[in-house]
Amino acid sequence: MAKAIRIHEYGGPEVMRWEEVEIGEPGPGQLRVRHGAVGLNYIDIYHRTGLYSLPALPWTLGMEGAGQVEAVGDGVSEFKVGDRVAYASPPVGAYAEVRLIPADRVVALPTAIDDRTAAAMMLQGMTAQFLLRRTYRVQAGDTILLHAAAGGVGLLISQWARHLGATVIGTVGSDQKAELARAHGCHHVIVYSRENFVERVREVTDGQGVAVVYDSVGRETFMGSLDCLRPLGMMVSFGNASGPAPSFEPGILAAKGSLFLTRPTLMTYTAKRADLLASAAELFDVVGHGDVRVEIRQTYPLAEAAQAHRALEARQTTGSTVLLP
Repeated sequence: MAKAIRIHEYGGPEVMRWEEVEIGEPGPGQLRVRHGAVGLNYIDIYHRTGLYSLPALPWTLGMEGAGQVEAVGDGVSEFKVGDRVAYASPPVGAYAEVRLIPADRVVALPTAIDDRTAAAMMLQGMTAQFLLRRTYRVQAGDTILLHAAAGGVGLLISQWARHLGATVIGTVGSDQKAELARAHGCHHVIVYSRENFVERVREVTDGQGVAVVYDSVGRETFMGSLDCLRPLGMMVSFGNASGPAPSFEPGILAAKGSLFLTRPTLMTYTAKRADLLASAAELFDVVGHGDVRVEIRQTYPLAEAAQAHRALEARQTTGSTVLLP
């Protein structure tokens, strides 16, 4: 038996229970992994509340973890017992001391990356990779707008985009977070609680607008984000921290400059194993060379995951948060 955080109904953090679960042996194509660390991500809240439904209830939460292979199922040749691995992928179930997971959703960890760092970087880091390198391929000379620049994904995107030669404009909610964003690559920081971010973006860009907006906030920022784009710019909506983006008439995109809009997910971009391996490899490369620093700014015992959810929802966290079994 092992312990895991499971929910028996959708709702607030109070529905999360620390309870014993039966793990069993890995089936064909599976690994049994003992976690050294588990990642905390906003998608975990979406699963807990039912915004993104789970296959069935009760269910163990969590999309990201790192640890050591304990057992290998039939047909698995890429991994062996004792290998260090990490993942950021369905099936949901990372909030556990031990879990079963399909081997094709797991990647081998470089020696230089420990479990805590891996659990802090896989989902957020591969999200940064596909956003910057595939959804809109950021080039030297581009100016980009990044909301929630002091969050886990935000700190990685801002460093990576600056490394690529882009000018990074970030929005944050406080002066403390503004300092953090500047220290991680943002050239211009807007404190949205007292500044109009649309006006400031237009001022910074001499009225031209930005090439791309990366928006994980949703309802509060979506329409304003469209007004920050240059003609033919791309709006990338990849989260709903303030609630789902509002419905709108598609003709608005034409009126605002023939804009592009996409709502991408990491799961689509890494559905093929070759894409998963390529994404992880590029992430390991920029982290390994020091171009992107992964900072764990909060840790919680896995048993206290509900408190971590409360802090994340209240926007009290910065950078990455790791849960420790």
